Parts: sequence; structure tokens; C-alpha cells
Amino acid sequence: MTTSPPLAASPITSPHLATPRSATPRSATPFVVDSIVIGAGPAGLATAHELMRVGQRVLVLERGTGVGMSWRTHRPGLRLHTVRRLSSLPGMIIPRRLGRYVTSADLVHYLEHYVVASKIDVRFGVAVSRVRRVRSGLVGAGRVDAFGRTPSWRIDTSDGTTYTATTVVMATGYNQHPYIPRLPGLAEYQPPHLHVAEYRGGDQFAGLDVLVVGAGNAAAEAATELVASGARRVRMAVRTTPHIVRRRVGGVSMQSVAIAMSHVPLRFADRLASVLARLTVPDLSAHGLARPRADLYTRVQRDDSVPVHDTGIVALLQSGAVTPVAAVTGFEPGAVQLADGSVVSPEVVLFASGYRRGLDALLNGLDLLDHIGNPRARSGTEAAPGFYFVGFTVSATGALREIARDARRVAQHARRRVRL
Repeated sequence: MTTSPPLAASPITSPHLATPRSATPRSATPFVVDSIVIGAGPAGLATAHELMRVGQRVLVLERGTGVGMSWRTHRPGLRLHTVRRLSSLPGMIIPRRLGRYVTSADLVHYLEHYVVASKIDVRFGVAVSRVRRVRSGLVGAGRVDAFGRTPSWRIDTSDGTTYTATTVVMATGYNQHPYIPRLPGLAEYQPPHLHVAEYRGGDQFAGLDVLVVGAGNAAAEAATELVASGARRVRMAVRTTPHIVRRRVGGVSMQSVAIAMSHVPLRFADRLASVLARLTVPDLSAHGLARPRADLYTRVQRDDSVPVHDTGIVALLQSGAVTPVAAVTGFEPGAVQLADGSVVSPEVVLFASGYRRGLDALLNGLDLLDHIGNPRARSGTEAAPGFYFVGFTVSATGALREIARDARRVAQHARRRVRL
């Protein structure tokens, strides 16, 4: 990995990044490039960098006004769960001065510098409306990419501009559209209820009784912040007992442990994780949260469910500042029904119930998604000739680390395809 010039302390003010730049003006003839990357988050930028490194002409299309849009909307102070040294994108190390666990704001600044240092061509304010396979004769005579190949994909955009490319990378991100389950009575429920994506910090709920629906990292962090910001009461509605891990054990990051565990059989990794949890995380059964089954790594692979990193939630559960309750089953006027038959009446309900990918309309008719809209193919592998997903891997080893690996894999495969 190479290094680039050190990051400045302040955000970039380059016009290329500060002002949305529309795509080339509309034309009836599709614009031909080697590779189109959809999305200018970490996954899209890393993949663009690696494709450029193997000689591809790459264009990144981003519907937002800047890079890393999902990271810009996170609540202030949010930090990565992964350590800095294992979270860099290809070609540019995250500076050590940003600390062991980088904030979301610093990550955005890093991505802004990454675009400039890597000379990545990003078109902001361009929303992709449809991706299709190119039919014979659509591109026209003589319309080939830099390697003499006829493009096999067509990308339609909301401003009427059309692109064709031999390689397309979908990198719009795993957490695209906030998801709230359609529970009975929710439509008529009156007290405030919102998704954690709309949550901007505990101060907005100071002095209130809050029910957090969910038991993943987003739920645990929200509950921790709510207590710190003076919420009168905080409860967590738990459907499945989460695995809770310490960020570091004996000076070793849990991410490093997870990387080591990825090289051993799944059942053995589950058992080792269970033993480690019993040694490092107290039994919370007396506080309403039973120990989970010995299936941490199985859950990651089977359910896309990563463990909860302890950023203070364990101590709050022990003290009773956060109280686990049964899963939510429905709503009635002014009250929430729980799976154990009890009813609670919070003043605010905060859903930490996950996200959906939002790819169905873009990839309609291509048979690349499963029944719930997730990519069928593994990130970094060829889902269809010349088509890849990057940034959709759920792993205990770290999302940014996996993104960098997937980006390199896509570039290597694209280079092999050129040689064929």
C-alpha cells in the first residue's frame, strides 16, 4: 500500500467536491466508458481506485452532493468499530493522528482527500434510474471501450444522460433505506416514533421515556447516548439476545481476533468466541439479558448479524440504566405490546431495525437479487458478465477491510477479462 500526502486538518474546499457537478449534457448517443461505478462511498471510491490502477477509464456516478453521503448524516461523534490501521482504502493510509477509532466526520474528510489524491472522476447529483444489459446493435458501429470491447451494460440516469460500459460496479451501500417493520397498530400509534437514521443524538430526548427497538450496535449505541444525555428512562426491546464483545482484549483489538477466527472452522470459531465472551463479558442474565448461544460467527454468516461492540452498554445494563424488555409485537393507542404479554407506554419509540438495499428498481429484470432485495452474488465476485457488487459484505472482520479486499478482487478480475 502506498501513502499519499498527509490529510489537512480542515475539510477540502475544492470546487470539484463542494459543488455538485452534473454529468455530460444529454445526448441521444450513449457515452462509452470502460467502467461505471455507482455510488461514491468507501466501496465505490476504493473500487474506482483499483480499476484505474489496472488501466480502466472509470466514471463514478453519485446522486448526492458529496462523497460518503451516508457517513455525513450520522449523528455527531459516531466512531468506527474497526481500528484505524485495518480500515484504510487501497493506496492511502488513514493518518495516525485521527486516533484508533476514527469518527464519521474524519472518515468523510479522508474520503474527500482520497478522491483528489487518486484523481477519481466523480459526477455528483447524478441518480441512476436503471441498469440494463446492452442488446446487440444498441451501442452502434464503432462504439467500443478503450480495450476495443463492445460495452455490455447500459446505465440510464435521472437527467436523461445514458452511459454504456463493459464493467459496472454497484456500490450504493448496505444501509441505504431505513427499515421499520409493519407491526400491527403502528400506523395509528400517536407518540413520536422514528428510525435511528433520523436520530441526531441523545439531547433531543432528554427527560423522556424512550423505548429502543432492536439489540444491535445501532440500538446499543443509541441507548448509551440516551442515558448520557439525560433520558428519564431507557428500555431496549430485544428479540434475539445479541453477542456482546469488548473492543479490545489484552491489548488486542476484537477485529484482529475476528480476522484470526476467519481462518478456522466455523464451529470451532463459535466455541472459541463463546469461551472468550465468558472470560471478558459479565453474565447479564440477572439484568434481563441471558447469555447468547455459542453461535457468534454462524450468525454473521447466516443472518448478517455482527456482534455488539461494547461502548458502554454492558455497564448500563448492569446498573439498570438500560432495561431489556421483550420484543415488540404491536401497538395500541398510547402503548406498545410486547412478546411476553406486557404493555409499556414510552414517550418516544426509536427503531434500530436495520436497512434495505433499495436495488430492486435499478436492477429490475436482471435476476441479480434474492427475494428480499439482497445481492445473490458475494461482494467482489462477478454477479453477471462484467457486473459486480462491492460493499454488501457483512463480516466480523470489518466492513472497510472487506471493501478494500473486494475492490482489489474486482480489479484483478476485470484485468483478466481484458486479456481474454
